[in-house]
Amino acid sequence: MTVILSASGVETTALDMIKKALRLIGAIGRNDPVTSQEATDHWSTLNSMLESWSIERLMVYQIYEETLTWASGQSSRTIGSGGNFDTTRPTRIANGFSRISNIDYPYVVISKEEYDAIADKTTQSSYPDYIYYAPSMSLGTLYAYPVPSASLAFHLNSWKQLQAFTGTTTPLSLPQGYQRAIEYNLAIEIQGEYPDLVLPESVVKIARESKAAIKTINSPVILAELGMSAGRRYNIYSDS
Repeated sequence: MTVILSASGVETTALDMIKKALRLIGAIGRNDPVTSQEATDHWSTLNSMLESWSIERLMVYQIYEETLTWASGQSSRTIGSGGNFDTTRPTRIANGFSRISNIDYPYVVISKEEYDAIADKTTQSSYPDYIYYAPSMSLGTLYAYPVPSASLAFHLNSWKQLQAFTGTTTPLSLPQGYQRAIEYNLAIEIQGEYPDLVLPESVVKIARESKAAIKTINSPVILAELGMSAGRRYNIYSDS
């Protein structure tokens, strides 16, 4: 997945970050090399950590808005590489809307239980009121209710998984503030493999503070909403 960065973005490699993490826990000196086995092992740990961060709302670099075309009469669409919606498979759907003649009709993201409770899933309408997302591998599936009766512009806001390093020396662009957070938190992740070394409290403190700083920046602005949204039908699940 490609991330478009501002000029404040940085580029680094997995090996650079592994070296820094190892220095932070005292496993190597500033000029000491990293063995190929260490690089491979900690590269896997690094990618595993980034993957786990992708399910934390405030650690996701960006919620992506995409405009997709939902075909007429289709109750479901697969999403992911090679799917009906050929894009990066989302971790989760945040929200979105259907746009018809420049009017936006928001839909509600519901759970599997709520979708299963809909008796007649073949009912059609100009746009869906509800979307259920099954994030299965390797293609996720979006289910719409009612089923769109005409092709429509479907706007989707979704969580996208953080990038992974495809190799230890492959460059990866990171948003501002992420490199420090990743290096210090990686030090904590790999310290358990060096039981004779004591993890410095200063590393733990910076790891915690740098991650909290990212969450603060990524925290959405909460807006109060009064009354019903324009163009939106009654939501039987939220009674609004």
